[in-house]
Amino acid sequence: MENNKTRYSYDTLSQAVNDLQKRGYTHDFLIPDEKECIYCANNSLELSPDEFQIDEIYRFEGMTDPSDESIVFAIASKEHNIKGLVINSFGADFGYRSSKLVEDLYKRSRK
Repeated sequence: MENNKTRYSYDTLSQAVNDLQKRGYTHDFLIPDEKECIYCANNSLELSPDEFQIDEIYRFEGMTDPSDESIVFAIASKEHNIKGLVINSFGADFGYRSSKLVEDLYKRSRK
């Protein structure tokens, strides 16, 4: 993240998603189980980690169970002129490949 960007704060996942969408992050990205990429179903586009950047990250704990956690990545690809969101939930059904890619994304955003 660039230091000159405005920092946003949200109380809920839905607030974050709604505001990010208003700010242009309109595509939904998924993390396929079988690949190390993100996938945009809107236009059948696969992006490898070197084709996009993470602009913002927000974490939310579950209201009833703090171990249920969601994370929102605001993703942009200048190469493909696309901006969107990766929304991932941490919990009992959270798969290894997804967690590995999310972990890698999170580490990259800290550099």
